[in-house]
Amino acid sequence: MVALSSLQAVQFRPPQDLSLHKCRPRSFIKCRIAEPTGEPAPLGQKTKYMDGFFEKAFMTLFARKMEKFAAPAKKGSASIEKGWFDYDYESFVDVSKRVMQGRNRMQQQEVVREILLSMLPPGAPEQFKKLFPPTKWAAEFNAALTVPFFQWLVGPSEVVEVEVNGEKQKSGVHIKKCRYLENSGCVGMCVNMCKIPTQDFFTNEFGLPLTMIPNFEDMSCEMVYGQVPPPFEEDPVAKQPCLADICTIANPNSSLCPKLEA
Repeated sequence: MVALSSLQAVQFRPPQDLSLHKCRPRSFIKCRIAEPTGEPAPLGQKTKYMDGFFEKAFMTLFARKMEKFAAPAKKGSASIEKGWFDYDYESFVDVSKRVMQGRNRMQQQEVVREILLSMLPPGAPEQFKKLFPPTKWAAEFNAALTVPFFQWLVGPSEVVEVEVNGEKQKSGVHIKKCRYLENSGCVGMCVNMCKIPTQDFFTNEFGLPLTMIPNFEDMSCEMVYGQVPPPFEEDPVAKQPCLADICTIANPNSSLCPKLEA
């Protein structure tokens, strides 16, 4: 885990039964992993998924919103001339990469914020704050919702017990192998297009603190509802180098991912 010592207020308890990632016939949310084990592929291998109608609907919704901010697609790219429900995860990631082009770290994060706000009806953040004040119950409830509704984006996850401000609660979400990081292979995309804007959106727009702790060694991630995120400069990800072995735009000679520079 990447520098967890700097976030001592949060203590994770390892999931007791990772078989939750496997398909279960009576499960309300069906497993979409196409691997024989029903779990994400080992590190170094890309997990195969079977995306259904709802997964592709989310991919299309987000991708088409992002297209408004993205650089033009190159001929032969994964997302050129895509229509409704023609997007797959590869083209969704391609749009994300094009959104990053020509923008610095803060500008990339602001685009994601605008996209998220554009998907909400007027007054939604204020209503969310009334329905879900920053309590233990609200944190645990949102953690439970994250597991089914974020599966299309990050892959299988499960609720785990964490310790926030000295109190144990089930407001943590363990993502075993993040699909977004696995497919992009880019530290900058993980931090600027997912981690920071998602943290800021829940903490500042919804008033419910959220801290996300990606592990770039095994591509897992921990989401902790109720935990106030640290300033970027104090976050371990601020000093994360590129994943040189898998990132197509990595700078192997740099000690810091260029996309994390201001």
